[in-house]
Amino acid sequence: MKSSFHHACRFGDFIRGNFEDAKHTANTMKEIEVKILEVNVPEVIQKLEALGAKKVLDTVQEIIIYDNAEGTLSKGQLVRLRKNGEVIELTRKKRILKDGVKISDEKEVHVSDFETTRKILQGIGLIEVRRTTKHRISYHLHEVGFELDTYPGIPTFLEIETEDEKLLEEYVKKLGFTMKDAKPWTGKDVLKHYGKLERFIDYSINKPLTD
Repeated sequence: MKSSFHHACRFGDFIRGNFEDAKHTANTMKEIEVKILEVNVPEVIQKLEALGAKKVLDTVQEIIIYDNAEGTLSKGQLVRLRKNGEVIELTRKKRILKDGVKISDEKEVHVSDFETTRKILQGIGLIEVRRTTKHRISYHLHEVGFELDTYPGIPTFLEIETEDEKLLEEYVKKLGFTMKDAKPWTGKDVLKHYGKLERFIDYSINKPLTD
């Protein structure tokens, strides 16, 4: 029986962050990001395109966040299964706190089937603690990612992401914002800020997630 991974990669090792046996299958990077709330979408897009940024994605994402039965896995880290257009990603992020920005050690692999991966994760004892959908428009410029994210019932926010903190601050300013506007938040923090955080969220921009 074929694994859901493109190459052999043990889920248990992935969740524990042990990539010594499967590092050739995983993309590992330091991720530095901020979120800017309630942005004017047409204005941000106009500025991005004037800077030369290229649109690389416009899709509805299906996202499932996992924890273990004890509720300890999610403390300081995130395990996420995401359908991102035609691409399906399994991601583990470990959060590193720093004033003003969110820094994460991120490890990610592509998987071939969303529902099969769900069953595998459930089979090793992980629990789906949050399910969301959101609309994402992505731009890219000079190793910087710009994501315009919209959850149902929540104003669109801008996420700026790179591996260089100085470059991040540079583009925050180029888009007309200041670092005071930028929040070192997770997606969970955004949902909590707007009172939308629930144990299971099954909004349907496109279609509801199904078991």
